[in-house]
Amino acid sequence: MEVSSLAMPASRDHKLSFFGVKICMTIKAKHSGQRGRTSGTSRGVRNLHAEIAFKIGERICSGEFPSGSVLPNEAAWGKLFGASRTAVREGMKVLQAKGLVISRPKIGSRVAPRESWNLLDKDVFAWHGAAVGRKAFIATTQEFRRHIEPGIAELAALKRTPAQLEAMAHALSRMSEAERLDNAISSDVAFHRGLLAAANNELLNPFAVLIEQSLGSLFEFTTQVNPRYRQAIHLHERIFKAVKEQDSEGARKAMQALISDTDDVLSGERAGQKSKSKPGRS
Repeated sequence: MEVSSLAMPASRDHKLSFFGVKICMTIKAKHSGQRGRTSGTSRGVRNLHAEIAFKIGERICSGEFPSGSVLPNEAAWGKLFGASRTAVREGMKVLQAKGLVISRPKIGSRVAPRESWNLLDKDVFAWHGAAVGRKAFIATTQEFRRHIEPGIAELAALKRTPAQLEAMAHALSRMSEAERLDNAISSDVAFHRGLLAAANNELLNPFAVLIEQSLGSLFEFTTQVNPRYRQAIHLHERIFKAVKEQDSEGARKAMQALISDTDDVLSGERAGQKSKSKPGRS
């Protein structure tokens, strides 16, 4: 979203085939000036300093203000946003807490090094994802999954509780029965979040943000282009079965198989795009 635009995008209906059934879903149409997906927090309830922080944060993550660069002073921001210096100052404090900004008295505010950014913060994660673009974002998400999720599945098999197992079973059931794309995506995310919870490791809990947002975005894409979605459900069932039976090695391998299947779907989509871009032969 451009910083000057606060209008909500219009909606439009999309029809697509899902599980062989024609369904209709409502998707937010991208505003002509929208930079990409943003946090789900409602704009209407944001107070002024939070809105200022949101606008500046987007611009920092987009690269408009590189790491180490000096940001405009409070007076300049206040003039741009029609806000008081106090509101701007409070907005900067929000960005400091997110790791994006370093402020010093009589010196001003600078953009912090990227390694200091708190990507486990929902807003920062959303701004970053919008800035890097879908292709790079999906590639990064898959790298994260390959290194983290098999271990999570292994731990879940060893440490899950009956209640956590029931939650995973419920999410899996919702996936199998879903007739709407948005329901399939939300239940898929719920399954992976349930798996993370079942690992019962407090140091892994912050990854819930990455599970919810990165996998949500990934699944929104792959679910639509996956020609064998039932196969994906079967792979989720294999993970659940291994976790239920406390087969830690089986759970690890089942998760690796699921991630590899996603890689295949993405590779097939890329190959399809390349073939469409080639001129036809006579």
